[in-house]
Amino acid sequence: MNKKSNARKNNEPAAANPSPTRTIRVEALARVEGEGALHLVMRDGRVEEVQLRIFEPPRFYEAFLRGRDFREVPDIVARICGICPVAYQMSASHALEKAMGAFDQVGPEIRALRNLFYCGEWIESHVLHMFMLHLPDFFGRESVFSMMDDHGDWVRRSLRIKKAGNAIVAMLGGRAVHPVGACVGGFHRAPDAREIAQLLPELAACRDDMADLLLTLAREVAFPDLERDYEFVSLCPDDEYPMNLGRIKSNKGLDIAQEDFLDAVEERQVPHSTALHAAIRERGAYLVGPLARLNLNAEKLHPRAAELVPQVCEIVGRRLPWQNNYLSLLARGIEVVHAFALAVDLLDGYRPPASSFIPITPRSGVGRHGTEAPRGLCWHEYHTESDGSIASARIVPPTSQNQSSIEADLRELATRIIDLSDEEMTFRCEQTIRNYDPCISCSVHFLNLTRSVGKPEP
Repeated sequence: MNKKSNARKNNEPAAANPSPTRTIRVEALARVEGEGALHLVMRDGRVEEVQLRIFEPPRFYEAFLRGRDFREVPDIVARICGICPVAYQMSASHALEKAMGAFDQVGPEIRALRNLFYCGEWIESHVLHMFMLHLPDFFGRESVFSMMDDHGDWVRRSLRIKKAGNAIVAMLGGRAVHPVGACVGGFHRAPDAREIAQLLPELAACRDDMADLLLTLAREVAFPDLERDYEFVSLCPDDEYPMNLGRIKSNKGLDIAQEDFLDAVEERQVPHSTALHAAIRERGAYLVGPLARLNLNAEKLHPRAAELVPQVCEIVGRRLPWQNNYLSLLARGIEVVHAFALAVDLLDGYRPPASSFIPITPRSGVGRHGTEAPRGLCWHEYHTESDGSIASARIVPPTSQNQSSIEADLRELATRIIDLSDEEMTFRCEQTIRNYDPCISCSVHFLNLTRSVGKPEP
């Protein structure tokens, strides 16, 4: 199926006779991680109510971290998400190293291994979302299985690419899902030269195959037109594409240290969600994730990925910065090429470090740090006691930061597709939610049961 045959599903309204009041409901969203629903109400052609209803029970990770030894935290928070455990381990490790006064003692060898660890997670997570969860939307299919007849080659190639990402995570983490190799201060062990030699040829092959697939997707996929004036937020290091380090910046003037995140961002409970909604104080919704990272840091991409950007821009007819979040599919593809190229560079000529971790002396302190999960900024705060136990913890996952933007996208979309049938309108709304690759299970950390449903906490 080509762009032309996709056009009606993505861009051309179907004849419909909208009633004075229409309600679009999706009781359980498919092809997202976690449990959520959509509720959209229109009256007399106007959007009256939009809710991304997250009903998954809160999981209270911050509460049951209290009293645990700081060394336990990376393995515990990895269980928050089976798709992006590395992000939680890396954010926790950096924040706890700050609390223990050891952050500046972590050497370049360990920091390089942490970037390599992240490369594996970006690859496996992005490819899962792109090809298995989101791409079917652009071809009007209900799942990846129904794409096998027309695009089976894409699916098979993507599975090989994802497997290579899994291998990186398993090499450093001991296993591909819920890895256990990371620790505060570094890693329990570093890979040896034999492991590297076995993995390098496959990473190089997958890097080139992903570059080819990216250009193919840019040519073959029809992207709906939905541009908004987002505030993009991501880490912005001085000398590398963001993964583990950097100040927090936006395209609208935000420029803060990691420690000042909660001075700039507030979280609110809303009646229809078991996850908090984040907003920039006195400004409102913002967007984190691959589109934000690309728009704010494109000049820092690995040269192998950077050379593809102008080609992709020419194919889709849009220069950076991209304001259309449907193009996040391609932003993820660019980041996968970047991750493979960076991984190859890090492993080419690799020598195991003298020690894979630094010793940590427990102390009381406060540490705040965020890293770039596949879905965006994942920010942690820990207060520790003198024996290194956790006094309090706070985690701000990327999906909770994006929820307000998701609802704003849905509101804007609904005004543009009001003439579509209910079935097609529902399909387009679900596709828009999946643009964000929402990890709902990550987002449900908090619920204030002392407030009535009609009175959300400010």
